[in-house]
Formats: sequence, structure tokens, C-alpha cells
Amino acid sequence: MACSIVQFCTFQDLQAARDFLFPRLREETPSCTVRRDPSKSNWEDDGWGAWEETEPQEPEEEGNTCKTQKTSWLQDCVLSLSPTNDLMVIAREQKAVFLVPKWKHSDKGKEEMQFAVGWSGSLSVEEGECVTSALCIPLASQKRSSTGRPDWTCIVVGFTSGYVRFYTESGVLLLSQLLNEDPVLQLKCRTYEIPRHPGVTEQNEELSILYPAAIVTIDGFSLFQSLRACRNQVAKAAASGNENIQPPPLAYKKWGLQDIDTIIDHASIGIMTLSPFDQMKTASNIGGYNAAIKNSPPAMSQYITVGSNPFTGFFYALEGSTQPLLSHVALAVASKLTSALFNAASGWLGWKSKHEEEAVQKQKPKVEPATPLAVRFGLPDSRRHGESICLSPCNTLAAVTDDFGRIILLDVARGIAIRMWKGYRDAQTGWIQIVEDLHERVPEKVDFSPFGSPQGPSRVAQFLVIYAPRRGILEVWSTQQGPRVGAFNVGKHCRLLYPGYKIMGLNNVTSQNWQPQTYQICLVDPVSGSVKTVNVPFHLALSDKKSERAKDMHLVKKLGALLKAKSPNLDLIETEIKELILDIKYPATKKQALESILASIRLPFSCLRNITQTLMDTLKNQELECVDEGLLQFCANKLKLLHLYESVSQLNSIDFHSDTPFSDNDLAVLLRLDEKELLKLQALLEKYKQENGRTAVRFSDDKDGVLPVKTFLEYLEYEKDVISIKKISEEDCVALGSFFFWKCLCGESSTEDMCHTLESAGLSPQLLLSLLLSVWLAKEKDILDNPRSVCCLHTTLYLLSKMKVAGEEAWDSQSVSPWWQQMRTACIQSENNGAALLSAHVGHAVAAQLSNNLTEKKFSQTVSSTDSEALTDSWEALSLDTEYWKLLLKQLEDCLLLQTLLHSKVNGPASKASSLQAEPLPKLSVKKLLEGGKGGIADSVAKWIFKQDVSPEVLKLANKERDAENSDEPKEGINRGSSEVSEVEKDLGAIPDLLHLAYKQFPCSLELDVLHAHCCWEYVVQWNKDPEEALFFVRSIEHLEHILNAHVQNGIALMMWNTFLVKRFSAATYLMDKVGKAPKDRLCRRDVGMSDTAMTSFLGCCWDLLQTLMEADVSRDEMQVPAVDAEDAWLAVEGPVSIVELALEQRHIHYPLVEHHSALCALLYAVMRFSLKAVKPLSLFDSKGKNAFFKDLTSIQLLPSGEMDANFISVRQQFLLKVVSAAVQARHAVTKDKDSSEEALTTLFGKDQDWPVLALDLAHHLQAILQVQDKEVLASQLLVLIGQRLAHAVLRTQTREGLELLARLPPTLCTWLKAMNPQDLQNTEVPIATTAKLVNKVIELLPENHGQYSLALHLTEAVEAIAIPPL
Repeated sequence: MACSIVQFCTFQDLQAARDFLFPRLREETPSCTVRRDPSKSNWEDDGWGAWEETEPQEPEEEGNTCKTQKTSWLQDCVLSLSPTNDLMVIAREQKAVFLVPKWKHSDKGKEEMQFAVGWSGSLSVEEGECVTSALCIPLASQKRSSTGRPDWTCIVVGFTSGYVRFYTESGVLLLSQLLNEDPVLQLKCRTYEIPRHPGVTEQNEELSILYPAAIVTIDGFSLFQSLRACRNQVAKAAASGNENIQPPPLAYKKWGLQDIDTIIDHASIGIMTLSPFDQMKTASNIGGYNAAIKNSPPAMSQYITVGSNPFTGFFYALEGSTQPLLSHVALAVASKLTSALFNAASGWLGWKSKHEEEAVQKQKPKVEPATPLAVRFGLPDSRRHGESICLSPCNTLAAVTDDFGRIILLDVARGIAIRMWKGYRDAQTGWIQIVEDLHERVPEKVDFSPFGSPQGPSRVAQFLVIYAPRRGILEVWSTQQGPRVGAFNVGKHCRLLYPGYKIMGLNNVTSQNWQPQTYQICLVDPVSGSVKTVNVPFHLALSDKKSERAKDMHLVKKLGALLKAKSPNLDLIETEIKELILDIKYPATKKQALESILASIRLPFSCLRNITQTLMDTLKNQELECVDEGLLQFCANKLKLLHLYESVSQLNSIDFHSDTPFSDNDLAVLLRLDEKELLKLQALLEKYKQENGRTAVRFSDDKDGVLPVKTFLEYLEYEKDVISIKKISEEDCVALGSFFFWKCLCGESSTEDMCHTLESAGLSPQLLLSLLLSVWLAKEKDILDNPRSVCCLHTTLYLLSKMKVAGEEAWDSQSVSPWWQQMRTACIQSENNGAALLSAHVGHAVAAQLSNNLTEKKFSQTVSSTDSEALTDSWEALSLDTEYWKLLLKQLEDCLLLQTLLHSKVNGPASKASSLQAEPLPKLSVKKLLEGGKGGIADSVAKWIFKQDVSPEVLKLANKERDAENSDEPKEGINRGSSEVSEVEKDLGAIPDLLHLAYKQFPCSLELDVLHAHCCWEYVVQWNKDPEEALFFVRSIEHLEHILNAHVQNGIALMMWNTFLVKRFSAATYLMDKVGKAPKDRLCRRDVGMSDTAMTSFLGCCWDLLQTLMEADVSRDEMQVPAVDAEDAWLAVEGPVSIVELALEQRHIHYPLVEHHSALCALLYAVMRFSLKAVKPLSLFDSKGKNAFFKDLTSIQLLPSGEMDANFISVRQQFLLKVVSAAVQARHAVTKDKDSSEEALTTLFGKDQDWPVLALDLAHHLQAILQVQDKEVLASQLLVLIGQRLAHAVLRTQTREGLELLARLPPTLCTWLKAMNPQDLQNTEVPIATTAKLVNKVIELLPENHGQYSLALHLTEAVEAIAIPPL
């Protein structure tokens, strides 16, 4: 055991504290330092104002200074840590930050303590005053239930104005007292300590305050009572506002230090009493040979100062010579403080005026003069200037630093320097006091005496800790003349904190009740943001000659080097190790040495066994009084584990092969399956193996059944004749299970011998069953390749079940066996479904065999032996366990089929897939499906469909095959459908067959509407993660349109709109209305979160969704609400509500409101599609229409009426003209460029739509055609266009079919067509189907009594005749 440095706490956000105390460094952060996590709250931003721009750093020296300041900033701060580690104060100038510890989870999942900001603000009251020193003093609780424990922590702060103020942890001011008008240099505290020896003087508690020429000491008891009273007064004043409790005055002494030039630091040693010789020596030095002395030496308070001239001064104040200053001045000060305190509390509560605060500040109290105290003696050194002094915990030594880089160790009692260290400039010092643990002493044969402990009192050692920031090293030295026992590289910007006190308010009774967790030394590292402490073992203070522990540690180090050495002679190594471990004296060290030997990877098993056996024999041969029982038991336990390892290794090494032939018929009998069930199981496992084999990875270097002895001993522990497994990972369980059972499962080792060996060693059957199942389930691929392993598992499981503790003799068919329930639970939780299904079949068979054996025993007394054999062979005893087995087999079979489907892949060429589609699918287990809710199965398949991008038509085709199997209808339609899909999906492989099987296995969970609903939701969820993937949204709409039930379709569409679309849609609307045109890519990404091309596709899909929503609302009244059912094997599912159930809970939409949004979506898409300019979409709607946008589609909104202002009609007609013109130009540009893509032909409502049809649809949406005369004129003009197109199609192409068609037309129509002039057509390649749509639109515009209505009807017949090809 060596000296060590340990981290026990970290800072949650230390950079925030630095930025608050050093605003200048915060402003330079973007150019000099690492950026802070923006997710963390900036608790200090309110008082900073606006951030300024960072100026460029041109000189290189400024950059280096910036870096130095940002790492060494803690050296410029006043820092204090409570000894109970419940509060830390960092202050600079007027500001301060209070940090409190909080327990939080670290990145590794462990609980760790972090210092977080509890309060921050300004502490200054007087103008221009700054903080010079601070202390965090924990005050003891007065409650009976927590006697001796800290109640709260008081923060004492000294200022340059001379004030000393006391605060609570939340920054509330308790007391403020001016004891001297000079700046406060240092604050130090002394708390009660139990005297180690009866002759040691009991020290009182006190707070000492150092000024440039004075020391003020405040009695600890008086301070404790005053602070408690002030805290209670503040609490009452904050609660009521009318309480005024006067706290007791502070009892203090003030000494004016004389005959010294400058004072930098001080140490209050406490009350001391001189011996008679020292008393006479001192009297002679002061008064000469005629001096008289008192009979009893007087008690004196000793103070030591460091500074200059003298370098170190020793002051002694006689107790009783000057009474504490409890005069009228002190009482007046206390009374004034009480009223000021109440006024301050009133100000915190809000009713104190600013003028009152100024008046209080201007009235400074009268300062009492100090009592002169001359220096008794010192260490004169005119060139040396002291910088700090640090008193040891037992008040006998003090470490002093100076400006020469020296550290001087003082003997406080004698006043002399006893040691000096050189080369420690700017050093920081502290002390560690270690008490010896009596239990670690070497047990020796002694005569026990009733008059004392045989081991004697505990010894105490003191170590000096030195932090040298110039070198970045932390050293630990043994005092007084001891060597350096530890050194650590810690960085050059740390702060060493040594409080030197504990809890205030304790006495000789309360201090014994509870020992707080304290660290004597703390090192704060601002670079890593951590707080560390130093652990020093007591034995490091002992000299090498007298320390048996030091010798033992030397032997342990030698043993460690021997274990690392490479030597071919193992016998020699073994002999040396035995000698070393036998030479070690301490039992704890001997145990540590044996643990390191057993953990060695270089020593073979025989060496480990021999060494442990030798140590065991040596301990047994010793006398009973000298033997440590813990070490003896430890050796015995390790030996038993080593013997078990040896036995298992020997069984695994024996060449064992079974020559018994094994056939499928034997497997069927073993698993109690008929031939048909076995073939079905084998086919299912074969498909699973084929699909799962693509993703499985196996390394050729894996060695199954081999486990190093070091690892074996780490996994197991032996206690009270029982072997148990430590908390190890799943991989370690598999490794241990493989060591025990893998050879048995492969048929290469005797199963009976192995089970007998393990049982006799003390391993419980439940533990063995867990290990057996872990290795079986983990090595699925090897098991599926070796059918004989099923027989070996059956044998092993049967033998484990026959053990005494495993099964219950009292068989009850109506109860569940915990043994078999353990196995079923393992199968349910396993993600290796193939191995789980096989193990479930084996478990079912073994359970049935054992159950029948018990049944045979029970009925053997009443039934003859012949009948009994027939009974057990022909039927299986019915029990509750049997039903659970059958349910589990059905669930595992379903899960296996589903996992096979999810492992299947499309065999086509590798297309560029999204990163979202490349994410692997999670493995399934029965437990996951049971916890996934009713929609868990469909959700898993939907994720697979998204990953493989399977089209909705493939899902529909597989469902048609299932429907055709269920009914006896002919399959012509199916064949036709498959031929259509085969043009699109060519390389599906086994996917349609697997889908077909999945539909049959899950008729309810994978019902087509349910599957489409989950696919629709999965695609839109993935699109929401990456809106640039417009194809995801398109696929989602396709699945939505394939949902047949209008109730489900309506609910899914409404949920999609409310969850993912309406916010982006509203953002796109306001953006386009703001810019007045199709926005650029940068604006689209900023406001909507997607590019301009993606937003165009988004608006088109939104229009499709709204159209689907309206169609579903119309047809939902004609359909029944579907029932969300589950298969019989999955009735116990629990978990979240399925998407379909949520969809069915959605309310009815308000159809006119959806139509209103559809009109807005149409014109937004037109603006984006044709890049229109000077268009503000919201200006096309009146105030009622604007207010109705983006409201809940199920709510009733006030919509525009049929009557519309002429101005709106004019604006809409102008917009319509822009759209039509842009559409015509786009069409004309496409006809010129024949090689352009089909996407260029995409218009508002489809790919094959004609621009006149587009114009009519858009006009209908915008209500731009309201007058009857306008409709008739437009219809007449469109009839001319239709006639020109038909004339071009019939007359200009002199074909036989065209002439025959012309002969069938009415004469009036032929004459009218011949009068048309097709040369006026801009586009002659319009499909006849598009012209047919235009004719239907014209008939809708014309009234029946119109003169051209009959002509329009004849044109309808003509278009239909042209559209239908001749037979």
C-alpha cells in the first residue's frame, strides 16, 4: 500500500464560475478557450449585459498571456472549502460564488459528487472594498437526533475595509462587524479536538482575524451562539417582518502587535503552560536575576506571525491580564448590528428604502483600540520575508514559506527551525495526520493482561504536503526528519486547500458521537475540473528498521516483479514465490500477495495449486493464537475452487464420443412430436438459419470450452460450502457456461460425470441451469448446425432436473414449478429465437417425462404395471406447467418467423440508401413483443419495410395470396396483379413468401390496414428526422392512400397533420407571405427546416394528405369501426397504445375547414412549383379565412361565405392567370426538350394533367369564377380547343381507324370538326385521356339548356370512342 491521490469530486461547470469572476476572460472565450456546453444554464448572465465582439489578437504574447490567465485564474482568487466538503467559496474582488455538492450520474453510470453553483453575487457593501480572506465553518447541530453532525455552514469573509461579515449558504448576511479600520489579511479558525494525552491542555474554539498590526480573536462559544441567534432572527424577520431579537454580543480580544515591521500571515497556537524551568528561564531573560516568579506557571495564548524583521515572531498573551472587551463600546456595536441586521432583513423582504441603506453605511461604528503586545522573540533574518504559515494538527509543528523559495519547519514549543526544504518557490503547504489502525498490527504470542490492551494505544503520524506550482508536483514528506513518501504530477495551476479545523460547537461529549467524512487535504485542479485528496498509509511514517509493514511491502513489490518476469524455469519461479509469501508477516499483506499470485496469467495451474496448498499447510502448522482465521478461510476457499477447475478440465480433456446413431425419428420421439410437426419445425429453422446466416459473424480463433484459471477464479466465490457467481456480464456467464457444459452439448464429454462433479462441488442446480441456458442461447449458430446437440441438451437438462434441490417431490398439477419457470423466463428474454425454440421443446419434453414419472409413481399402487406403462406412453399428464409450455412454444414460433422476415433483404442492386435506413434493426424476443403493446408486431414489420423500402403494392399482393388461400376463388386476378408488381419489384427473393407466412401467423396484428397504418407512421417519423428525404414523405402518403378503412385512414391522417405537418406548413405560409414570392433555399432552411426543393415536395404531399382526409371523412359513415384484436397467443401483451387505437380515438374533422386548408396548400404549391413572384398567398383570403388557418381541423371555425368582395375575386383571377401562364410555359419548354425528365411535367395535381384542367381546378379552389356568363364563355372557348385537338387526332392522321371513327360520328359533329383549324395548337401531343377530363369539366360548366350542350355530349362519346382501342 503506497501513497495515492484520489479524485472524490468534480465541478459541474467551473468555467461558468470563472466567467462570472473574470468577465474579461469570458469575453475572450471564443478566441482563446474551449467553448462551454450551451445546454448548461448561465446563472450569471442577468448581470452582465450584452456580449462584446472579440478583438483580433495580433501579438503572439497577448495570446500566450490569455492562455496563462485562463488556466491560472484560480491563483488570483480567495478560495475556501468546508472541512465537511459541503460548501466551497471562490471569491475575487467584490464577487463570490458558493458551490454546493450534488450527487449525479456520470457517463459511466456511476453516482459521483459534483460541485454545482448554489449562489453567486456581490458581497461588497462599502464602496471600493474587496474580499481578502474567506472561511467556511460548519456549525454543529443542537438536535438530539443529530448530535455532533453539521447543521449548516457559515461563510466568514474579510474585506479591505476592515469589516468581517458572516453569511449563510444562500448568501444571506447575518453579521457585519468592524473590528479594525485596516484591511483584513487572514482569517483562521480553531475548533475543539479531544486531547490525545491527559497532560495536554484542552484548547478552546476561536476565530482569529489578522490585521497589518493587530490580531483579533473571537471566542468560539460566543460566536457559535451569536450566529445561531442571528440565523433564527433572519428566518423570523423573513417570515413576519416584525421580529427583533437582539443577538448576544461577540466576546473578542484585540492585541496590537509591536516590534515587528510587516506581518503577512499568522497562526494561533492556543493556550499553553510553561514548565517550571522554562518559567524561570523566561523570567530571568525579562527581569534579570532579581525577578520573582509565581508558584504556578501562568497560562498564555501563543501567536506566531511571519513577515519581516523579524522573519518569524513569537507572541505570548497572559490569560487574565486583560479582560475581553465587553465594554459599553462592544455593547453599542452589538446593538447597532442588531438593528442593522433587522434593517437588512427588512430590505431583503422589500420594504427597506435606499436612503436608509445609505444612512446605515455612512455611520461607521467606533473602533476600540488594541491592547499592546510586544514580541517575545523571533527568528531574525533581515533579507528573508515570510509568506505563509501552516500549523500542524497537533499544534507542535508549523511550516513557513518565504520569498527565497524555502520551506522551514518550526518547532512551535521551542521556537526553533528544525528542517528546511529548498527549491519550492510560491509553494502551498498542508498537513495530514494519520492514526494507526490497531487491527493491522502483526499478531504475536503475548501474555494477555487485564490492565491494558496487548497492542497498546494507537500511534499518530504527521505528514507535510507540499504543492510546488512552478514544477506542477505534489509531494508528501514524513516529519520531522523523515523521507519523501510520495510525489505526484498534478499540473501547474492547482490550489492546495488545508482548512486546519473541523466542526464548530462540539465538546468532549458531542465530538465522540459521530465522526464526519472529512478530507484533511484537498487539491483543486481548474484544468480538469476535479477535487482530489491524498491517502497516506500509516506505515510510511515508520522507519525501515522497525517497520514490518515496510518489509512486507518490499516483499510484495519483489513478488510483483517476479510475476512479470519471463523465465523458462517455472520450478525455480515457484520456489521463490513460496519463500516470498511465507516471509510476509502481516495477514492482510499476505492475502494481498496471494490474490496477486492467483491473478497472474503467466503461472500455470499447477504452480497456483502448489503455492496455495503450501501456504495452507503452513498456516495449519502454526499455533492457533497466531493464525488469522480470515486468511485461513481464504486459502481454503481458493483451494476448493482450484480443485473444481482441475476436475472440470480433466473431464473436458477426456476423449469421449458417443457412437449411437441419431435420426430424425429419434429426434421426434425425444421432443414428443409427430412427423408433420417435426418437418414444420425443421423447415422453420432452416429458413431462419438461411436469413440469419447473412448477419452472423464468427471468428475462427474462438475456443469454446476453454477458460483460464485466472478468469475462473474471478467469476466464482466460495462461501459456507456453497459456490456462487459474482456479478459478471452476460459474456462472462457464457464463457463460464461454455467451460462447464459446451463439451457435453457437443457430445465430447460425459454429461453424467460433469453434473455429478458440479453438484458435489457446491453449485446449486438453479445456477447450473442458468449457465447451461446462457451458453445454449448464445451459441445459436453452432447448435443449429449440429442436431445431435438437442439430444445432449435433453440429457443434461434431465440430470439437472433430477438433482435434490431442483425439483419438488410433492407434485401439484395446479401450481407452477419455479424450476421450469426459470427456464421459460430465459427463453422469453432471449433474442436468439432459434436456440430458444429448441430449448423450449427440450424443456417441454423433459418436463412431460418427469411429470409422467411422478404420475406413474402415484398411480402404481392402484394400477397394474402393464396398464401403467400404457398410460404414460399414450398420454401426457395435464398440468398448469404444460399449458405454459404450449403457450411459450407458440410465442417462440411466431417470434422466430417474424425475426426471419426482419433478417431478409432485397436482392436488387445496392441503391443509395439514407443513413436512417442503414441503421440496424433491433433483435426481437418474446419479452419485447409482449411489452410492445398491440401494435408492437406491426411496428417491427413497419421498421423492416422502411429499411428495405418495400412498396405498398408488394404488401397488397401478399395479402391477396392469403385471401385467395382462405377462399376458393380463382387466382386470375392474383396472377394479373403479380405481373404488374413484377415490373416494379424484381428482386424480392423470398420476401413475398415470408410476408405470406407472416400474414398467416398474425392474421390480426398484421391485418393490411394495420400494417399500412404503421408503415405510414414510420415513414413520416423518419422523414421528420431528415426532411430532406422527400421520398419518405411520399411513401408515407402512398401507405396512407392504401388504407381501406376510412376510420383508420382519417385518424392516421389527422395525427400526421397535427404532429408533424401543421407547424412546418404554417412556417412555410408565413415565409412565402413575407417575401412575396417563392423563397430561396437559405430562407427555407432557416424558417421551415428544409431546402426549397424539399419544401415543394412537402407542399404537394400535404395537398395529397388533405385530399385523402376529405375523402375518408365522406366515406367513413358507410363503414364500421374496426376492432383491434390480437392473436390468442398474444393476448397478454402490455405496453403503449397502438397507432391504430390512437387513430380510432380521433374526432371527426370539419370538412369545410380541411377544404379551406387544401385551397391554401394548392396555391402554395403552385407558387413553389412555378417559382412565381409578387404573390402574397394570405392576401388572397379575407380576414375570416386568415383567422381560420392552422386551427384544429376538428374545430368549427368561422369561414368565408359564398359572397365575396370583387377585389378578392380580381386578385384571385390575376393569380390564376399567373399560374396558367407559368404552367403553359413549363409545358411548352418540356415539349421543346424531349429528353427532359418526367419530373419537369409535374404540375399541381398530377403528371398527366392539362393546363386548362389545372386552371379550372385552381379556379374552383379559389372561387374565382362566380358569374354564370363567365362560365358559359369559358366553356365555349374550351370547346373550340377540344375541337382542334380532336380534328388533329382524326383528320390529320389519314389512317383506316381514323376514317372508320369519323364515319361513326354524327354528321353535325363531323361538319363542326372539319371547320376547326388544328394549326393554332401549341401542343399537339396531348393524351386523349387528358382531353377527356377537359370535356367533363366543360359539361360541368354548361347548363343543360345551353345551345352547345348537345355538342359537348357528342364530344364525350367521340373521346370515349377514340380512347377505347378497336378489337
